[in-house]
Amino acid sequence: MAILVVGSVAFDSLETPSGKRERVLGGAATHFALAASFFTDVRVVGVVGEDFLPAHEAVLTSKGVDTTGIERAPGLSFHWTGSYVKDLNAADTLATDLNVFAEFSPKIPTSYEDSDYLFLANIDPVLQAQVRSQMPRVKMVAGDTMNYWIGAHRENLLKVLRELDVLLINDGEARMLSGESNGLRAAEKIMELGPKSLIVKHGEYGATAYFSARSFGDGVARRPFRSPTMPLGEVMDPTGAGDSFAGGFYGYIASQKTLTPEVFRTAMFYGSVMGSFAVEQFGTERLQKTTKAEIEERFAHLKEISHL
Repeated sequence: MAILVVGSVAFDSLETPSGKRERVLGGAATHFALAASFFTDVRVVGVVGEDFLPAHEAVLTSKGVDTTGIERAPGLSFHWTGSYVKDLNAADTLATDLNVFAEFSPKIPTSYEDSDYLFLANIDPVLQAQVRSQMPRVKMVAGDTMNYWIGAHRENLLKVLRELDVLLINDGEARMLSGESNGLRAAEKIMELGPKSLIVKHGEYGATAYFSARSFGDGVARRPFRSPTMPLGEVMDPTGAGDSFAGGFYGYIASQKTLTPEVFRTAMFYGSVMGSFAVEQFGTERLQKTTKAEIEERFAHLKEISHL
């Protein structure tokens, strides 16, 4: 079943302990779409500038991603410059050039209206709400956000949270959103704001899923579930890890007939697998070369190291 993802399609200039790269293909929607494309059909809504060339679009279309919803606008694409030299787990933002993204107003193509799943990537919650209102018949809605929207646009973000089946954020964002330092209490408070389920990403330490009594429509609140990360010898560029996790997680869910606790847990493992590929090279380079056989091999490895 098809996923519609709305978010940034961008270029990143990056510096990490592994080196420095200028204007590599990136963006939340890009990483998400590539990761999810291994499991189901993906449709992208975003905006790019004149510097987004056919070769860049081919990165997506070669994986079967539908780019009909990517708007072309005069000017340059969104460009983020960041450094991980001090800490691979925390980016220093050196520059954010919104460019054509500053005037972005999502438009849903008619051919996307029958999408079964919706993913609201990390963008202004006003835009997230706008897209959600245009897709009233989707089976499931998942979304992401960040500390900037939590702090400066909380009122608008709260409106979006009420529409989410699953929210995916990191540890710091969970503490900021809830006002709680304890993980379990933070999750409970966040789910009271609307999301039926919550995934908190812990970087190299995996991710934890929290469930409410509404998670699976049966009135039963399950215990939290932790998925591990793949042990890697080197992390070259962590920029797209979280978005690739989301793509693997949501892509697997969309490939299944129903959402069950087992499907949710399995989806988290696939999320971890896709995140592990994303960080091995700069930008989308590793995801472009990933194969389904490699994904299944790593999935089996994760199961092996996390089960008796």
